Amino acid sequence: MRLRQRPAADPRVPAQADRAADRERWTAEVLRTDDALDLVADEWDDLYRRCATATTFQAAPWLRSWWRGYGRPGALVLVLVRRDGRLVAAAALRRRGPFGALTNLGAGLVDFTDVLLDDECADRAAAELAAALPLRRPWHSLDLREVHPGAAVQRVFAHWPGRRHRFADSLCQYLPAVPMDELLKRLPGKTAQRSRVKLRRIAEAGIRVHSAGADEVPDTVRELLRLHRLQWEHRGATPEHLTERFAEHLVESTTGLVATRRAAIHRFELDGELLAVNLVLLCAPFGGLYMYGAHPRLRERLDIAGLLFGAALDEVRAAGIPQLSLLRGQEPYKQRWRPDRLPNQRLVLGPGRLAPSAAARALRVRARGAAVHLLRTRLPGLKEALARRRLR
Repeated sequence: MRLRQRPAADPRVPAQADRAADRERWTAEVLRTDDALDLVADEWDDLYRRCATATTFQAAPWLRSWWRGYGRPGALVLVLVRRDGRLVAAAALRRRGPFGALTNLGAGLVDFTDVLLDDECADRAAAELAAALPLRRPWHSLDLREVHPGAAVQRVFAHWPGRRHRFADSLCQYLPAVPMDELLKRLPGKTAQRSRVKLRRIAEAGIRVHSAGADEVPDTVRELLRLHRLQWEHRGATPEHLTERFAEHLVESTTGLVATRRAAIHRFELDGELLAVNLVLLCAPFGGLYMYGAHPRLRERLDIAGLLFGAALDEVRAAGIPQLSLLRGQEPYKQRWRPDRLPNQRLVLGPGRLAPSAAARALRVRARGAAVHLLRTRLPGLKEALARRRLR
């Protein structure tokens, strides 16, 4: 653990504001123990509520659950900044490899990576957090995946004095949180008409939608994963989603999130039988459709996308959230709604002007991006062959 005090010394700040800042006590520390997230959980979530850009993936229940299931002992790195003893900036990172490379928690299970900054002092807190990052040696680097263009960590990136790189990452898509009738206006005439017919069938089917309470979450998540496995049977499901490790993580994290109104899990029942479950993440910037499971028998009768979108829109609008995010991926059922598209970003930081480790990582990212572009545009047949091979 490292504790330090930093004076305010930004020459761009007006003299009066600078003198006021001098009276404040800014401290920073780096925690590296495996139980660090548990130790600061209450402080962490208090800061979460003061950070307008925070997504559900930065909430303590999600991070603590992920770390217990997926973390490597000795690899956790928490960077914390306090103003007059109150936590105002925080980053949850993990060490990757033996040479001091850092990256975000969550790996491929999160759609958005970010840090937490207190809205009241976000810019100064970002500068202090940048100064506190443990990136001192030439072989150190920080590689953050899936960063929203409006994320809080973009401020940290702007304050970083060393080498920095920005790349495009996964494409995310968004819809305005408006009534379904208004959402249908985004669609071409014939598509909108077909969608209205499908929605009418859903309304007439008599499906009961129930939002599960925290005590119901464990059983409901297990049902979600059972239905998810059924719907993807013989179609190449994400292997990790079928593991017991993922199930335990999703049960634990979702229980905490539902209890604090940062997620909702919907049960769809027809004639007393549970036929679909949908997990919706709730945060200030947007609600997100994270994962669902639907019995193939229901798919034969009704429009699953319309069913899930309708319930998610109701949930998001009731919470006063402005957008519904479809998160990563460009599945056909998402494209039908003509969503707005906005790619995430990948940020790479390194110390000093040379920063060979960060430079090498940036070079690898560029090379991989070029290879993916070639595969998509010049060699589509090879891409399909590789996909078939993975399925086999």
